[in-house]
Amino acid sequence: MDLFPLARPFMSLMDPETAHRLTIRALRLGLAPRQRQADPVSLSMDLFGLHFENPLGIAAGFDKNGEVPDAMLAMGMGFAEVGTVTPRPQAGNPRPRIFRLPLHRAVINRLGFNNDGHEALKKRLVARRGRPGIVGVNIGANKDAADRIADYEAGIRTFDGLAAYFTVNISSPNTPGLRALQNKAELETLISRVLAARRMDRARATPVLLKIAPDLGREELADIAEVALRLGLDGIIISNTTIAREGLVSGVNANETGGLSGAPLFAMSTGVLAEMYRLTQGRIPLVGVGGISSGDDAYAKIRAGASLLQLYSALTYEGPALVARIKADLAARLAADGFAHLKDAIGADVKL
Repeated sequence: MDLFPLARPFMSLMDPETAHRLTIRALRLGLAPRQRQADPVSLSMDLFGLHFENPLGIAAGFDKNGEVPDAMLAMGMGFAEVGTVTPRPQAGNPRPRIFRLPLHRAVINRLGFNNDGHEALKKRLVARRGRPGIVGVNIGANKDAADRIADYEAGIRTFDGLAAYFTVNISSPNTPGLRALQNKAELETLISRVLAARRMDRARATPVLLKIAPDLGREELADIAEVALRLGLDGIIISNTTIAREGLVSGVNANETGGLSGAPLFAMSTGVLAEMYRLTQGRIPLVGVGGISSGDDAYAKIRAGASLLQLYSALTYEGPALVARIKADLAARLAADGFAHLKDAIGADVKL
């Protein structure tokens, strides 16, 4: 039973962070709808040596401490990404630090990588070992780290063998100086050290993806594409939140500092997605994130070059029933355009 329609009026009156904590608690108690039927075969994807029943995942930030990945998978997500997690616990920025923009179906946050740290997440992932479902770990650096790249290496070493894949998050706008790691020289060092930190004594090295910002220019994107191809990065997630506001949002809360997510991000992030697909010539799997709230949005991301998708902010406004709607609508759109399988539509709108 989906209780969200009943709870939504009360949740909207709460501070967003309090509402989120209650949501996590409800999911831990099993108070969420469960998918009862198999996904259409047309939506399955095989990437990174993993089989995804469908391309739709929950983005990092929703479940920072790995408390409810199995609840999200049971809801019908094809995969769940936990984190961002840093080596040491940190409180993040002062509250309030999450702001709803309901007229824009958007959210601004300046959380600042608040999380319980590596050891707490490791215990939870060890406890779920052997359960089905793809759970990735999004790793970050502590705000006061003397060597931020060393923090990313520590994340790889801590969760290698527990994570289905890693996401290296260097694109949050809420940790000062973090986005500088997207610069070519620093990115080369980061990716080289992160890839070298993986254990190589197993049949398949754990895939490593890079999460980038939507506020990058074409030259910066070209540098990222070149480094990713040359060093053998497994995938790129496009994109994180944006620091832009002009022409995107207005009104109450619009001028709060932090990263903007939700519907206003859709066009910007999809444009960056298509550009990265062109720059990489479709040779690196891309994950489309930013403003997905319908099957049409999901389909547009696929046609712009995404092999997988993630959402988060739209769930704030639509609730868990959105997951099934997006998947059903996406399958229908594929069939209507004559695509037998999702992989056949990837990058259909992009000229290489």
